[in-house]
Amino acid sequence: MSVSSEVTHEVALSRMVKGIMRVHTAGEGFVDITHALKRWLREAGGRDGLLLLFLRHTSASLTIQENADPAVQADLLTALDRLAPQDIGWIHATEGPDDMPAHIRAMLTDVSLALPVEAGRLALGTWQGVYLVEHRARPHHRALDLVYLGA
Repeated sequence: MSVSSEVTHEVALSRMVKGIMRVHTAGEGFVDITHALKRWLREAGGRDGLLLLFLRHTSASLTIQENADPAVQADLLTALDRLAPQDIGWIHATEGPDDMPAHIRAMLTDVSLALPVEAGRLALGTWQGVYLVEHRARPHHRALDLVYLGA
């Protein structure tokens, strides 16, 4: 295996812009937030730097995944259901049978992401999108902290 790296350019981190994005989910599933993040970044005037995302919840998560074939999202939900099923007698079920599995699924994925920004654009791969993943069965209102650091 061969690994190489290079420094393409240096950016002075002269700006920090903070915001909150609110996302309404329809229940379990993926919510594509890529376009909303691009809009926020444009309004924040981000050029070159880093966009940090933090989700303030323990039963939802963030991920970067393929955005071309919706079957990927369906298969990922199936995999999460196999890893953390609802019907195996969890002790913590305060808010229903999907409560503890939602916490496990959020732990397996993550609640924060760091996205590079180049020339005012999210530096995502061709088939990548940014998703909020709702792990609960019923709709929720989710809050996402955004911090842009850069020029």
